[in-house]
Amino acid sequence: MLVFYFAAAVVIWLGLVSLRNGFSFASYFNGQLRQPTCDYTPFASIIAPTRGLDIGLLENLEPLLVQNYPEYEVIFVTDRSDDPSVPLIERVIKRSSRPARIVFAGDAVDSGQKVHNLRFAVSQVDQKCEVLVFVDTDARPHKDWLRSLVSPLKDEHIGAATGYRWFIPSSGSFASHLRSVWNASIASALGALRDKNFCWGGSTAIRRATFERLRVSERWRGTVSDDFTVTRVLQEAKSPIHFVPQCLIPSLDDCSISELFEFTNRQLKITRTYAPHLWKSVLIGSLVFTLVFFGGLVMVIMRAAQGRSFVPPLLLLLIVYVLGALKSYVRLRAVARALRAYRKQLFRSLPAHVLLWPIASALFLVNGAVAWCSRRITWRGITYELKSATEAVIIPDQ
Repeated sequence: MLVFYFAAAVVIWLGLVSLRNGFSFASYFNGQLRQPTCDYTPFASIIAPTRGLDIGLLENLEPLLVQNYPEYEVIFVTDRSDDPSVPLIERVIKRSSRPARIVFAGDAVDSGQKVHNLRFAVSQVDQKCEVLVFVDTDARPHKDWLRSLVSPLKDEHIGAATGYRWFIPSSGSFASHLRSVWNASIASALGALRDKNFCWGGSTAIRRATFERLRVSERWRGTVSDDFTVTRVLQEAKSPIHFVPQCLIPSLDDCSISELFEFTNRQLKITRTYAPHLWKSVLIGSLVFTLVFFGGLVMVIMRAAQGRSFVPPLLLLLIVYVLGALKSYVRLRAVARALRAYRKQLFRSLPAHVLLWPIASALFLVNGAVAWCSRRITWRGITYELKSATEAVIIPDQ
């Protein structure tokens, strides 16, 4: 029992720190959302890599061509001309008056397909491009997304500006809600500390001059993760990353249990390869939490069944749970301010965020353990072996 009490005290202390960080996250959101967007609007090139037909792809692509921004172009890039997304992209381009085109990068050889496509697309941007903007096609940006994302780059000391995804389940399935809760804990790691922030490839803006000066395209060679690599390059150059709450992007999608595990395992495998220190922290932290919380629940049940005292450990577990539930609530309220158009859907998911966060923590443990045992991932139908942060091997189809 003494060991349990000590471990529970550690978890409670970590819970208090996490709750404090949750309030800091909300405070940052409030402050940033009150600030007006500046008038910094240089010519921007939006690069959107596509592969296959995602659910809601049309609704995700159309906003890219109706941004409240004076001058920009959109470059859609895929590997093959027979990709299923091509006819839809061509239809979207045809209906728009904005400069937009689709380019074909060919099959990747020495890097991940997405990274290969991005490297090719960067070489195709308009000569007057001053800002490169990268976006994933499973995100649905609002009309002021581009202006908000580019605006912080007015400060030349900022290396990049980034948003992040927020999963909003459509069907309300358990797996979809759990993925949203799991992903939310990563989102709340972003905030005011620019040297601690990371780039998300689904919504990142970087000055073209910075991109070229830091040789990002060359550093991408041999990698699978575009955003981890950009983050590492900027951190090495001591160029801060500004998180833009206005560019928290909804991803309206559902998933099955198998898709949930595929997604979360892939994220941790990539993290282990590109940021092993973060992977170790997740693995150790989730292990301690799972042993204390779920092990404590088993102990409480056993002691109750044996007629022994169980109130003290139960109270400790309640404290742990309440701290996590409070952080989930504070975080969701902050996100709802940024995603006003989705407030109803967000608050319908409040019970899931309050109730499922311990399960999400246990899922991190599973993901971390899987990443310990394997570095093989399947992404957009292509299987890779992540040898290192600079080497990825494409596994041929059997």
